[in-house]
Amino acid sequence: MTKNAKSYTDDTGRRKIKGNMDIELAVDALELAPHIDHAYIFSGDGDFTRVVHAMQRKGVRVSVVSSLATRPPMIADELRRQADELIDIKHLVDKIGRDPEARAERIRKRAEAEADAE
Repeated sequence: MTKNAKSYTDDTGRRKIKGNMDIELAVDALELAPHIDHAYIFSGDGDFTRVVHAMQRKGVRVSVVSSLATRPPMIADELRRQADELIDIKHLVDKIGRDPEARAERIRKRAEAEADAE
């Protein structure tokens, strides 16, 4: 699914771009609910609390992947309480994270290749 991002100017005059997919994701989740046993939501947005509750009423177990480790936490308290399980993303770093030094090395190599191409 694609959706055009909207741009606007904030109170300080800076141009911002926003792509909001909450409604589309909620509708898709509710359409899938009769066909699944477990859903994973990668968000901490409290707006998803109602859809989590609606899916649970349809018998779907819902896990939310977000973080309490950041300050402020990246998950709304009401969403955390509604979810069947909170998977803190900090516990996934060893499985899905990248080594920051490896990223720096890739950036350095890319810059060298671009310099050589000039």
